[in-house]
Amino acid sequence: MKNIFGNAVTLTLFGESHGAAIGAVLDGLAPGIEVDEEYIKGQLSLRRPQDALSTPRREQDEFSIVSGVYNGKTTGTPLCILIPNRDTKSADYGEIAIKCRPGHADYTGFVKYGGFNDPRGGGHFSGRITAAIVAAGAILLSALKARGITVATHIASIGSVCDRDFSDLLADMRELNGKAFAVLDSAAEEKMKAEILAAKAEGDSIGGTLETVVLGMPAGVGEPWFDTVEGLLSHAIFSIPAVKGIEFGKGFSLAGMRGSEANDPFIISDGKIATETNNAGGILGGITSGMPILFKTAIKPTPTISREQKTVDIKAEAETTLAAAGRHDPCIVHRARVVVDSVTALVLCDILTQKYGTDGFLK
Repeated sequence: MKNIFGNAVTLTLFGESHGAAIGAVLDGLAPGIEVDEEYIKGQLSLRRPQDALSTPRREQDEFSIVSGVYNGKTTGTPLCILIPNRDTKSADYGEIAIKCRPGHADYTGFVKYGGFNDPRGGGHFSGRITAAIVAAGAILLSALKARGITVATHIASIGSVCDRDFSDLLADMRELNGKAFAVLDSAAEEKMKAEILAAKAEGDSIGGTLETVVLGMPAGVGEPWFDTVEGLLSHAIFSIPAVKGIEFGKGFSLAGMRGSEANDPFIISDGKIATETNNAGGILGGITSGMPILFKTAIKPTPTISREQKTVDIKAEAETTLAAAGRHDPCIVHRARVVVDSVTALVLCDILTQKYGTDGFLK
């Protein structure tokens, strides 16, 4: 399995949902980056389950950094983070070892690994692994912020309920990064939570969309064709469980426009070249334009639900039904928001390091 992402700055993931621990290794970081463990804890808390809106599994995400940091700064050698699994109830998952959950990776994982995969809680395919991404991402987000680059994501929609659009980007980003339920409109927040609880009451789940903005990226970063900024971001974002779509700027809406509507006219703003609009989402020809990077991510409903569904017994090769036991989220959109920020930071650190060099960028 391909568990490494990046070229100059790489992230390696390991572990299973109900194994002893999960973790990540960051390699390629410059020496001297400040590592704030309190900030890492805060980022992990944004991914952690929230009350009745999320799974009853309550992991505290007590992490340890076992290499790559000395006196609070990166050493430049591989940085390894370990997060133990404490709150596991593996017995709840005995049935899914032979009955594949619709919408999950139980069947594909079984076929790929010949039945030797760990099925408990989804094993290596579980969203639990994203805790390691968030821990590593906190270090990368801090490194970007020190260079004047900031990332923020809001819940654009859950079900049919929509948040307002970004307006004052700086003010909106400051507000979002301190919120556990990252919306810009408090009225939308209450309606979204009601949608989640309604799905849960029916033994079901619900999906939604996230919108991410990046401020401060310089123009001219990225490569044409196969290493475009959109391509690398999409590659990383699609590694997040439940992601089923991404669009940049106006995205699919551009297909219904004429060129005169879709193009972003160039202007001079505060003595710098900019564009009057940002339909392209800050990327042209796969390369950053210096405008804010904007993209939306589609998150499907959680596949594990307690309602009875048709499935198959993979050992008996017979049709059957399954009403999943165990602990699962009625919605993961609000928890996925910080994961999107984290993988975005990974991509940005990687491409900036490729352009400016390790020490030149992050030291």
